[in-house]
Amino acid sequence: MPGTSSTTDIEAAASQPHRVRIGVQLWPGGTPDYATWRRAVQHAEELGVDAIFGYDHFHKPAVDIVDGIPQLHDVQADVNNFEGWTALAAWGESTSRAEIGLLVTAVAFRNPDLLADMARTVDHISGGRLILGLGTGWYQKDFDVYQYDFGTTKSRFDHFEESLVRIKNRLQELTPAPVRDIPILIGGGGERRTLPIVARHADIWHSFEPIEEFRRKNELLKGLADKAGRDEATIERGIDWTDEATSEAFVAEGVTLFTTEIHPDENGYNFSELEKMLAWRGR
Repeated sequence: MPGTSSTTDIEAAASQPHRVRIGVQLWPGGTPDYATWRRAVQHAEELGVDAIFGYDHFHKPAVDIVDGIPQLHDVQADVNNFEGWTALAAWGESTSRAEIGLLVTAVAFRNPDLLADMARTVDHISGGRLILGLGTGWYQKDFDVYQYDFGTTKSRFDHFEESLVRIKNRLQELTPAPVRDIPILIGGGGERRTLPIVARHADIWHSFEPIEEFRRKNELLKGLADKAGRDEATIERGIDWTDEATSEAFVAEGVTLFTTEIHPDENGYNFSELEKMLAWRGR
């Protein structure tokens, strides 16, 4: 039944923390309409993905990722786009198996206690399938057009750390409680602020680093987790998919979550890369 997962299903998934999983981020920016995006979400689940993500942007970023850093195009045009958290509530009803979330939520856009309540509610709607992806927010157009203070890198990270504490505290106080301990995903690879925050708070670390850079930062994360009194093995590693050979190397380094982005065009969504990933996982 859409929107529901049994407690047995949730516990079974939790008992397999080291199996390789495939996730997809389906961008709403540029979709012909909401119905096309919704069908793409359902089709991804039918194909057998483990996690389906949206994003938390009010406008589609025209961007390339270079060495893990977003590089914006000179022109940032307005195209069709839809708000992420509203959509997540609908996904909780229209899917039944895959985990769902945003890659990632900008904590600057919402009161942290309210965000925790929203997450708890989507967790219940979905039967315990929410991944709570969290970040500082980086796309200045979103901030400017919606009249949020963009601030500085330091101020955004300070607010992020404060918000994480409030979100985790509020999740412990809500009635009813979440269906499960909602996993917190934190993305990025910054060594001065991001990785220490990952070490203290994340259940999933997601990044875009090439393999040699990932190895170095993964070793750094292990030391930071130890200093924070956490077992680094409890932090799942996620990475952006590149190809099969590179993915084998990432698996050898402990990565278990591989994600890809699908950007729609006027014809909808092309699932060929995702199908290749799922075939690789099957082998």
